[in-house]
Amino acid sequence: MPIYEITKETIKEVSKTTLAEHGFRERYDLQRLLRQNIDAVATNAYVLAEEYCEWEDAKRRIDLLCIDREANLVVIELKRSEDGGHMELQAIRYAAMVSNMTFAQAVEAHSKFLGKTPEEAEAAILNFLGWEEPHEKEFGKDTRIILVSGEFSPEITTAAYWLNEHSVDVRCVRLRPHSIGERVLLDIQQVIPIPEATGILVKIKNKVAEERRSEGGSSSDWTRYDLSVNGEVFRNLSKRKLFLYAIRGLIRAGVPISSVAQSFPERKFISVPGNCTPDEFRERVSKLRTPHGATYELRRYFTGPEELFLVDGKTYALTNQWGRKRLPTLDALIAGYPEAKISYTPSLGEED
Repeated sequence: MPIYEITKETIKEVSKTTLAEHGFRERYDLQRLLRQNIDAVATNAYVLAEEYCEWEDAKRRIDLLCIDREANLVVIELKRSEDGGHMELQAIRYAAMVSNMTFAQAVEAHSKFLGKTPEEAEAAILNFLGWEEPHEKEFGKDTRIILVSGEFSPEITTAAYWLNEHSVDVRCVRLRPHSIGERVLLDIQQVIPIPEATGILVKIKNKVAEERRSEGGSSSDWTRYDLSVNGEVFRNLSKRKLFLYAIRGLIRAGVPISSVAQSFPERKFISVPGNCTPDEFRERVSKLRTPHGATYELRRYFTGPEELFLVDGKTYALTNQWGRKRLPTLDALIAGYPEAKISYTPSLGEED
């Protein structure tokens, strides 16, 4: 669809142009600009490396290698052309090459990209993922592909549709420039799959993955717990809810929230001034930034009714990202405040 300029007198179509007409080069302009503004083509992504080529055939380079919030790898292939060339074949090849990348290899690549120490690179990746420590088994479980071009040939769109139908996450993002005088406007649209269908495809893919895990077994810990807080019993809790209810019980018993926070790594809590409803809290937090300038991923926190904490004139939310490695810390915290009368045991499966 064309873009129109509207005034009180008229609606006028804006001239469609090409990136080449304006002198934008593929690597030195387009790739550089998207690297600096990756959300334009890949929301909730973080650039690990540019021109990645850590394999024997150094001629083959991934334009931009990223990770998403779920720790999946994201291969981004860029073309300035009006048909995309054979970019889908290149991207599939690259995705296969990096599909076995480990967290340690990602840190090494990111260290080179940033020009910083491996420790600094690891900290940056962990901060983006919201992890307190590396999780090799959770890293790079899937590899996504994003094709970015001025336009896509029927061969590419057909291949993309087919791959998505077979649970390979391939997205086509079109860059269509328009000119108004000396200004260049860029219309960026995800054309495959259309945004309205993306959520449905993700649900289908997750369902298939869950069915495979059920059939083949899983190393994940699905233990559930019965928790007692000052005589009140909560049964069959997930690990996430166990931490929420236990920490809520500690705070209600008068344990300083600072003492709870110090027991766990940073970013386990986020807070805003005032007594907020869940909607008010989410609205205020959406305007905050992490120390690295990113937005907070609210789905990683408990923000529902009865889940927020009001302490000393501030509203706090607790993260919902908890693993079994944190249970000993929770045990020590509970043991340190026996007056809260908190205990828990593995559940026998009964529900209230």
